[in-house]
Amino acid sequence: MRIDEILYTQGFGTRRVCAGLVQQGLVRVAGTVVADPATEFGAEGLLLTVQGTEWAYHEKAYLMLHKPAGTECSQKPSTYPSIYTLLPSPLRLRPNKGAVQGVQAIGRLDQDTTGLLLLTDDGQFIHRMGSPKHHVPKVYEVGTKHAIDDTQVARLLDGVVLDDDPKPVRAAACEPVGPLQLRLTLTEGKYHQVKRMLAAVGNRVETLHRSRIGPLALPEDLAPGQWRWLESAQVEALRTARPSQPANRVDR
Repeated sequence: MRIDEILYTQGFGTRRVCAGLVQQGLVRVAGTVVADPATEFGAEGLLLTVQGTEWAYHEKAYLMLHKPAGTECSQKPSTYPSIYTLLPSPLRLRPNKGAVQGVQAIGRLDQDTTGLLLLTDDGQFIHRMGSPKHHVPKVYEVGTKHAIDDTQVARLLDGVVLDDDPKPVRAAACEPVGPLQLRLTLTEGKYHQVKRMLAAVGNRVETLHRSRIGPLALPEDLAPGQWRWLESAQVEALRTARPSQPANRVDR
């Protein structure tokens, strides 16, 4: 593949801009400046240096982000900064035929909710992870206003009715981890679901943090606002995630 085409697929600008980066001597491969935009390289596994920044080639982008509080999962935020401002420009500009440019969040977290968020430019992966038919479990660490009791836990497991749907919604797992702390596993993704479920049993969410999606746990060393590439094994594990996977499995 031509080097200018490789740069284009990675989100470094239009084809003309990418050709210009090469012609200006701003692109290196294996430490050597590439001067001709038509120079061919095998893209898989290629490590580039563009304007002094190292960049590994990825045919599709799969990321995890530790979403901080006070951010919105929107390209056009209304009040708070967008999570997309936490990503480097190439990830926001990756070309995507017939779709919005750049990587997209798989689902949303409220502005005050923190934790694990997945982003990709793979439309099939977005559908697989977001489809209610696949019931990928998501684990939330919930801080509550009032003490958790056995009756509330039983009701969350048995199912509560929300105001927009007569069909009860149930927690796949529910475990008190402190007087005002609850670990809740859901396989659906309704609007404000955790907050509304806690309200339905007479409690209130004070803090909310997503710690896991399917087999993938938020790494302890990934600070709020930081992101990293998913490894191929992690992507494959997410593709094949099932609700039956144990919620207490630990990732590296």
